[in-house]
Amino acid sequence: MRAFEPGMKLCDRYRLRSVLGRGVMGQVWEGTDLVLERPVAVKTIASELLAVPRSRDEALARFRREARSAARIDHPNITAVYDASITDETCCLVMQLVDGTTLEYLFDQQDGRRFDVTSAVSVAAQLCAGLSAAHTAGLVHRDLKTQNVMVTRDGVVKILDFGLVKSLADTDPGLTMTGEGIGNILCASPELLAGRGRLDGRSDLYAVGCLLHHMLTGTPLFETDQPALLASRHLTAAPPPAADSGVRVPGPLQALLAGLLAKRPEDRPSGATEVYAALAPYLPASDPGRATLRGLPEDPRRPFLVPQGPRML
Repeated sequence: MRAFEPGMKLCDRYRLRSVLGRGVMGQVWEGTDLVLERPVAVKTIASELLAVPRSRDEALARFRREARSAARIDHPNITAVYDASITDETCCLVMQLVDGTTLEYLFDQQDGRRFDVTSAVSVAAQLCAGLSAAHTAGLVHRDLKTQNVMVTRDGVVKILDFGLVKSLADTDPGLTMTGEGIGNILCASPELLAGRGRLDGRSDLYAVGCLLHHMLTGTPLFETDQPALLASRHLTAAPPPAADSGVRVPGPLQALLAGLLAKRPEDRPSGATEVYAALAPYLPASDPGRATLRGLPEDPRRPFLVPQGPRML
């Protein structure tokens, strides 16, 4: 398999432009669909992962199964899968290119690096809406983090990287710690880190709790630059209440947050739909009059403030 590079054309259709991100599994490229003349995101799998014949067939089979599963998810809060090529020569996934910015970047734009309650809840609620669809399809994301959540200019939250999710039917739930950085385990659930039992959607709900805590307080749930120590704290340390950061959070919302961050999956809410319902009282009231106002380029409250309203450029 050839190394991927800018200008390369895949599947006689997709032109690679520039790298958007890199990871252990490969790269994500900004590209162009030459047939439909539209921008796309192309995830390419590292060639070295497919270089060993003994593991190649298994890797291709798993990628094929998971790509097909991800493509079945049709939800506005999850990036759409357009196409895939799964051969010895080309292994890639073609997805919607999201026009927006990551949650990580938005943290840097907030005054004091905190979201107000309605903005934080607006993000968390949309995450739960998307996760509900994914979990119904039998998929658990396993890697929700600030870099994998984007907010579009219309305020719609998009969950990225559903191309290499974990099927709930897989028997190995563990997360390999070798080479893992802080970003990869910042929101990892205790059961994911421990590799115990079969993962289900409640692992993603723990990650939602980590992100909600980060949004409300402006700091990660557990602050450290040591991956092993971070993993240990996810496994054993009690999560600090948001109030410890000087943030005023309504009591029921703090109770929900504590439930999401419970160490045992059975002590968390049963599903993403239940969490969405618990978040609903804190969502902003809709205001159709705002449809003609120019707001922030990316406002996570917008879908609730102006449901299906036109974008003001």
